[in-house]
Amino acid sequence: MAQQELIYGLHAMTAVIDREPERIIEMFVLKGRDDERLTHIINQGRRHGISIQFCQRKTLDDKAGGEQHQGVIARAKPGKVLDEHDLDAILLNQSSPFLLLLDGVTDPHNLGACLRTADAAGVHAVIVPKDKSAALSPTVRKVACGAAEVIPLIQVTNLSRTIKSLQDAGVWVVGTAGEAEQSIYQCKLTGPTALVMGAEGKGMRRLTRENCDELIKLPMAGSVSSLNVSVATGVCLYEIVRQRGE
Repeated sequence: MAQQELIYGLHAMTAVIDREPERIIEMFVLKGRDDERLTHIINQGRRHGISIQFCQRKTLDDKAGGEQHQGVIARAKPGKVLDEHDLDAILLNQSSPFLLLLDGVTDPHNLGACLRTADAAGVHAVIVPKDKSAALSPTVRKVACGAAEVIPLIQVTNLSRTIKSLQDAGVWVVGTAGEAEQSIYQCKLTGPTALVMGAEGKGMRRLTRENCDELIKLPMAGSVSSLNVSVATGVCLYEIVRQRGE
């Protein structure tokens, strides 16, 4: 595991400095920028005794490796990696769990967008396999707009085994697949639910698909055959939200 990581972007920085300021080692801020959110980050940094360096834009651009940093970057201790034990605790604490499983989503922009949408929809945790999945990188945190610091992202060794554990705990596991016979709008999704989304282009792996309780699809009326995984995730999550009456 990396001993340090970079965090950049106003939303991600605000979430970390408000919730886990002890993680931040050093901050780099764009010289001369006057922004209310950036001022809050600077003031919080000073309050917690964090070293702050004011830099030219090129210095920040170089540190961010071409990603949009919005005028602030921090060197930080890595966040806690959550695993199956944390999932068990969430299942114990929720009377009607609402979970999102991502089977092999490797694009960090898609993972960040899924985290952001999952947080907005009230999902209790997002579950990904340790292998063949994007990690919590600076890009993921930036795209997630602070959600990566709030919603639990749980890495599991075996996604199929996790699905079986969820089913044993009374969670209905619904997978999305283009070959499914019924659309999400024909399904009842009101109780404890886990939505499984497949990888970009490939969809769910065969074993994941076979272990789902039910397969659903989104109706596609136009000429394109599929949606971006983060867009499809948003549509599906909010249909579940609608049915749950939340």
